[in-house]
Amino acid sequence: MLTFIIRRLIQTIPVLLGVTIITFSLIHLIPGDPAQILAGEAASGDQVEQMRERLGLNQPLPTQYFNYLKDVVTLDFGTSIRNGRPVGDEIGARFWVTVELALYSTIFSIILGMIAGIISATKRYSFADTGIMIIALFGLSMPNFWMGLMLIQYFSINLGWFASSGWGTWQQIVLPVVTLGTTGAAIIARMTRSSMLEVIGQDYIRTARAKGVKERYVIYQHALKNAMIPVVTVVGLQFGSLLGGTVLAESVFAINGMGRLIIDSIRARDFPIVQGTVLVVSLLFVLVNLLVDIAYKVLNKRVDVD
Repeated sequence: MLTFIIRRLIQTIPVLLGVTIITFSLIHLIPGDPAQILAGEAASGDQVEQMRERLGLNQPLPTQYFNYLKDVVTLDFGTSIRNGRPVGDEIGARFWVTVELALYSTIFSIILGMIAGIISATKRYSFADTGIMIIALFGLSMPNFWMGLMLIQYFSINLGWFASSGWGTWQQIVLPVVTLGTTGAAIIARMTRSSMLEVIGQDYIRTARAKGVKERYVIYQHALKNAMIPVVTVVGLQFGSLLGGTVLAESVFAINGMGRLIIDSIRARDFPIVQGTVLVVSLLFVLVNLLVDIAYKVLNKRVDVD
């Protein structure tokens, strides 16, 4: 297992290198000149050129990229163009907010989705099964930003139960978590149902029932464990996507996380922060995939993750 983990970590290097190249290329295709923005609209051409030279933007793009890559290797993500603060400090101030939002949303998705999926699988073709699948389809179809606005309107403005913005207290946490977790819960519910139905039809499940094993133990000790591998894949992808996909929720609920930091930095043409934030999110996504592969081995040692 240790050899596998080391090999996978080495394999992430080309992935992260590709992320830096793509991000660097795309960010320089965005219209606008950060030197002009910082110097001001009334600045003369000489002042803009001096600002461009101070920021290193007058160098050829390959030179800029290799300088950036050299700094990243030493864990130096550069300095923010907007405020002159180190990029690491800017990301660090928002990092745990986004991680907490993604983690709480994933936990909500797992609990709600697995309960719904198990009920749906064990009561196949019943009213409960049909109702859960219809609700799951509705959850998949709803845009996150629309659901967030509806939750704010009803539970915050009309009822006053929860806060409509910010992050920290439980009143501020509930609505963003429900907004982001609903889609994931719907996906997990459908995957759990499908995987459970496939496992329940296996011979060893029929044998356990023929031996008189209680249905509760058949479902939770025999069927559920073997049905978890596809669900673990969905959960890992869901958590990874939430780390980089909280932009809309953070904007709707005015949460100062990395998603909102990316949007603000793109608007300000703050290249170092955009590149640093995308790189951190990509690294987290790769590490989540590694944890998913380890979970495969824990759940079923016959699975070959090499």
